[in-house]
Amino acid sequence: MRRSILIVDDEESIRHTLGGILADEGYEVLMAASGEDALKIVEEELPNLVLLDIWLPGMDGIETLKAIRADNPQIGIVMMSGHGTIETAVKATKLGAFDFIEKPLSLEKVIITVNNALGLINLEEEYKLLKQKFPQDYELTGTSPSILELKEMIGIVAPTNAWILIMGENGTGKELVARSIHRHSKRSHKAFIEVNCAAIPEELIESELFGHEKGAFTGATAKKRGKFDLAHEGTIFLDEVADMSLKAQAKVLRILQEKKIERVGGSSLIATDVRVLAATNKDLEKEMEEGRFRQDLFYRLNVIPLKIPPLRDRKEDISLLVERFLGEFSAKEREAQKSITDDALAALTAHDWPGNVRELKNIIERLVIMTPDSVISRKDIPILDKLGLDTGEDEIDSTSDSFREAKMEFEKQYLSKKLREFDGNISKTAEAIGLERSNLHRKIKAFGLDVKNGS
Repeated sequence: MRRSILIVDDEESIRHTLGGILADEGYEVLMAASGEDALKIVEEELPNLVLLDIWLPGMDGIETLKAIRADNPQIGIVMMSGHGTIETAVKATKLGAFDFIEKPLSLEKVIITVNNALGLINLEEEYKLLKQKFPQDYELTGTSPSILELKEMIGIVAPTNAWILIMGENGTGKELVARSIHRHSKRSHKAFIEVNCAAIPEELIESELFGHEKGAFTGATAKKRGKFDLAHEGTIFLDEVADMSLKAQAKVLRILQEKKIERVGGSSLIATDVRVLAATNKDLEKEMEEGRFRQDLFYRLNVIPLKIPPLRDRKEDISLLVERFLGEFSAKEREAQKSITDDALAALTAHDWPGNVRELKNIIERLVIMTPDSVISRKDIPILDKLGLDTGEDEIDSTSDSFREAKMEFEKQYLSKKLREFDGNISKTAEAIGLERSNLHRKIKAFGLDVKNGS
């Protein structure tokens, strides 16, 4: 990817001399004669590095440095001055400057400093990617025929640039599949940007996806790059894509067709090269029939469909998943790995797991934390009998006169507990229990639950 450098100096000869040298080195060069002009260019172009003179007419270099760092801390800045002092250099460094170069400039030193600064920026970006890639093992666990078939499909499609639609119930591992595809793709050294379409308010989704200009709307105090821009040359994962409004769907379709984005409040088009992975737990054909999902967007995204089976249809994988999660959570709690008895494993295998792998993972984490012994037995998992409700204060009131009342009371207490587990986050709660977000909203309202306190 071509790197851009902004040269800010009121002397035209210095701008053009530096510009020529850096252009010969393969950099894209931008120029400004004042701090005010520099800030405008930074807003419009977001350069990777700024060579900034301290003595400028109007806004000086130190004030310009402060302004750039306030809104764009990711941009590297190298200060230049013919009247510099150690005190000035120290001040600039404390304010975030990468280095300080004295005039008259040594072009050799400038090139070395520029390469070092951009090298550090590259290292920071790579570090972020490494943190993103390896927080957990992104390989699917299981040897069931359906999982082996899915792994084979991922092996075939991952190295390509094909767009993929991942379908499956909540908790089946759609994000895991998406990250596995990215990890085995030719874009694995670039960013993987996830967008939870269900969690972003409708009025903000365009800003999140496409970015916005400063002042585009109330609260837009600085320019923001959108998810498509951040995913340039990498992969964007549109999770729960069917939860986008028709208006947002139309915008996404246009980007997929034209491969260009326009920030909210902006007028210029920005070229973008992204691989699109989308996921949904909904029946998109039904959504299209009922007018909630665009048919043309469906055909754009559905180049290669991947279907993830629910856990109840691959119960032979449960023992492997349990072993994996026991290892993960024992390591997380920094204690010896716990084992599980055959009858306890049989109880886990017999359960239908409406929340799929995510529900199983949550249960194992709870067992690792709550079981005092090194071996987990059947008596340690009564939670399966009550769908996640512990005994004690959350026990269901059995004095209800009718089955309907008892069922409603159970449902109220169950949802209350789950909301507390996820700190009132409706999207995460809905995903964990396998319920549509809109349906959960209605139940919360009907039961009069306090989302913040889960009561």
